[in-house]
Amino acid sequence: MKRIRPFLAGLLAAVSVLTLPACHGSRGLPAFEVPEAFDETKPYELTFWAKNDTNKTQTAVYTDAIAAFEKLYPNIHVNIRLYTDYGRIYNDVITNIATATTPNVCITYPDHIATYITGQNIVAPLDDLFADPRYGFGGSALKYDGPGEDGVIGKFLDECAIGGVHYAVPFMRSTEACYVNVTMLESMGYTLPDVLTWDFVWEVSDKAAEKNAEGTYSVNGQKTMIPFIYKSTDNMMIQQLAQRGAGYSTPDGDVLLFSGDAEAVLRDAAAHTATGAFSTFKISSYPGNFLNAGQCLFAVDSTAGATWMGSHAPNSDIAPDKFVEFECAVRPVPQIDPDNPAMISQGPSVCVFNKADPGEVLASWLFAQFLLTNAVQLQYAETEGYIPVTAKAQNDPAYLDYLSRAGEDDGDHYAVKIEATELLLDNIGRTFVTPVFNGSASLRDAAGQLIENTVKSVRRKETVDDAYFTRLYDDVRSLYRLDQLGGGGAGPGGEDLGPLPKTSVALLCGIGAVWVLMGAYLLAGFIRKKRTR
Repeated sequence: MKRIRPFLAGLLAAVSVLTLPACHGSRGLPAFEVPEAFDETKPYELTFWAKNDTNKTQTAVYTDAIAAFEKLYPNIHVNIRLYTDYGRIYNDVITNIATATTPNVCITYPDHIATYITGQNIVAPLDDLFADPRYGFGGSALKYDGPGEDGVIGKFLDECAIGGVHYAVPFMRSTEACYVNVTMLESMGYTLPDVLTWDFVWEVSDKAAEKNAEGTYSVNGQKTMIPFIYKSTDNMMIQQLAQRGAGYSTPDGDVLLFSGDAEAVLRDAAAHTATGAFSTFKISSYPGNFLNAGQCLFAVDSTAGATWMGSHAPNSDIAPDKFVEFECAVRPVPQIDPDNPAMISQGPSVCVFNKADPGEVLASWLFAQFLLTNAVQLQYAETEGYIPVTAKAQNDPAYLDYLSRAGEDDGDHYAVKIEATELLLDNIGRTFVTPVFNGSASLRDAAGQLIENTVKSVRRKETVDDAYFTRLYDDVRSLYRLDQLGGGGAGPGGEDLGPLPKTSVALLCGIGAVWVLMGAYLLAGFIRKKRTR
């Protein structure tokens, strides 16, 4: 037994070490307070997690911004870590919260921040920083020309508030658009309307799915044709519900998704999948690839993906000889009421994580706010169909000149990209966002999963009827644990906190192992004493 005692002591010590960061993450940090002054003699090393789509031009914007910022603040060094997927950023942040190793500044979405802030003081609230006369918007101590007190577009700034508190600033904004092969559409005898309706898109798509006697498609003479492809089916469901005036969720996290209105959306998707008129990105691949090859009529994707669309798209994954020459137009996503269009507002935001040193948080805020300067905003916005989030940048003469030069070339002034940009600029007031709460990211995934499962089932020749939708709703609720939202569940207020990080799982397993060994030790001692009696 003497050999067991040192082993147990060592194991308990190891578990104690593991427990420190986990407990620190669960207790949280002291609430952030804006320091009286920023110490420019103290060195700070910040980590910045950002996302790009392997776009070297976007990467250059980040590196240029960091270099310019470090010249202004030589005591601050920024290390960038690039991701190709927002989901990976989200998962890594969740894991690092448990070990108190979150980045300082992070490109993310409010849906994700809503989960981050369930830990105490994990993300720094920004309202006091916004209003600080020295370091806030238009602050007197800033070494750069920030956006000003009312410089950030109010609608976009409001999207970064959770429970009335701002935990982020918007970085860029986009919406969804429908990219249309006008040449093909007109060859079928149709005229492209200013605003597409769902009825129009379904009718034309069904017609474009018709084949010749020899098995090729009548509309393009090819063996491949998917008339209508949707990139993000979560947005497809969410926008249709908004257009119908139907419920999706409440700000408190009550789930309204599983309704008759959602079923109507699914039945439409099922009916037009059966004719061969409809598919999704997850099932068939990227819509722009089919559009550019003359194998798609309506391709719905973000305005931020505009450089991948059209006969002269500067970005594309298909071989040059696969391109088909056609006129490409950009329209809002299909609508139910064209007189009252509704489209989603999306795009990355920037949050600042709390740290033990308030000066480090202030340094992080100075960098986050620097991303709102005109130089960064305009340079990044011109890489894709994003729009700047500040009025100062949108009204900058250089930006207005950029917009006016649409079509001059197929690079910086690619016509489809600028048309997609102007689509959002003209419709900011018609955009909307969904409620944000801990678990809203899971609800968004569930909205898309309903469509994906329905389309797959039709393609597999399964029966899609009332019983099918009952099972589908139950399966998706269970998959995303949505029955835990809005009352009674895994997290505070009943929210779904998602899966435990690996470090937390390992910690719990270690604690369990210690208790097992302690039990074995006590049992062995009891048996030993009994034998000596």
